[in-house]
Amino acid sequence: MDAGGALKREVRALWGGGTGLSLLAVAVAWGLLVGTRMIYPIVLPSLQESFDLSLTVAGLLVTVLWLGGAIGQLPGGMLADRYDERALMATSTFVVAAALVVVVVAPSAAVLFAATAVWGLGHSLYPIARITLLSNLYADRLGSALGVTMATGDVGQTVLPPIGAVLTVAIAWQAGLGFVIPLLVVLGLFILAIVPKTSSGGGGAGQSLEGVRTVAAELRAPSMGFITLILFLYIFIWQSFTAFYPTYLITVKELPAATASVLFGFFFAVGVVVKPIAGGAYDRVGIRGSLVGVLAAPVAGFVLLPFVDSLWGLAVLTAFVSTMLGSGAITQSYLAESFTEELRGTGLGVIRTLTATVGAAGPVAFGVIGDYGYFDEGYWALAAIMAVVILLTLRMPTTSAIQT
Repeated sequence: MDAGGALKREVRALWGGGTGLSLLAVAVAWGLLVGTRMIYPIVLPSLQESFDLSLTVAGLLVTVLWLGGAIGQLPGGMLADRYDERALMATSTFVVAAALVVVVVAPSAAVLFAATAVWGLGHSLYPIARITLLSNLYADRLGSALGVTMATGDVGQTVLPPIGAVLTVAIAWQAGLGFVIPLLVVLGLFILAIVPKTSSGGGGAGQSLEGVRTVAAELRAPSMGFITLILFLYIFIWQSFTAFYPTYLITVKELPAATASVLFGFFFAVGVVVKPIAGGAYDRVGIRGSLVGVLAAPVAGFVLLPFVDSLWGLAVLTAFVSTMLGSGAITQSYLAESFTEELRGTGLGVIRTLTATVGAAGPVAFGVIGDYGYFDEGYWALAAIMAVVILLTLRMPTTSAIQT
């Protein structure tokens, strides 16, 4: 089969039917939101200096950002089941923009932590509303649509951190983070103007709470138990790695900050290619084969990372590790298809909040490891955890978890 022709047909299918502009708006805003969040690891050394933070406390700051993003996903999912997803996504961009204003003018570490928490909570309104909206617009191509939006997210994570690094070096860390504020406001307005008004459910609060109880009961299903544990371990690995990889490259590998930021951006650049392929693979072969396919290379990457010092070698290993970014398009598609339309937002909220809340311990745990001088051993531990994820995937039932 002609790969180029297949790609063109897929693009036409995603763009056609009047849904293309909505996909563009959702994807670009998502790229800006997640790209902004990945500027934090780039400016973390500057924050350590400005606020006199240890690696452990700096890791806690990143944990607060991720924890806010985790805790808010359950109410965010419940809101997505009841209200207009378009309004939720626009509100997310506006709240994040306001929180970043406070972050860049923070006079103390306490204010910095509080504003970071609000930033995470604002961010949490977007992910599930995005998934439920796309599940309505692309019922037959959800994996591909999510793969495209996640790849666009990686474009933001590729481009924005190096820009933030340049502005941090040339001006100050506040400029390296604050330049995205007006862009967030513009994208929020763009969503309101382009994305159709839609809601996946419309049930009341009682129905949403009943949905939480239903989903909690369904966690006992073998397939749901497997995917929940897999997601938790993956999030723990991903957040631990992304929080301190630039710091590791600068302090241990002795790379210039600008080079470290480009290498960090390269990690997400590979994801731009991997995520649509992973989403398409899920649509064709299901979760087991597609998930193992994207998680095998990171094991080797984590194991070899402490032994490689050359820039080109680090670039190759970064590419190895970055294939794990394809797992999002797979696991989120599987979860979205496991729930009925009425429970989709609430179900995603329960699972994502549960796994991301526990997984948010990763950055602070890795910060403690770094403070004690065991960065290399930390990456070997991540390799071992990823191997466990692969074994769990191979044992995972392939049937849908929820049939209500």
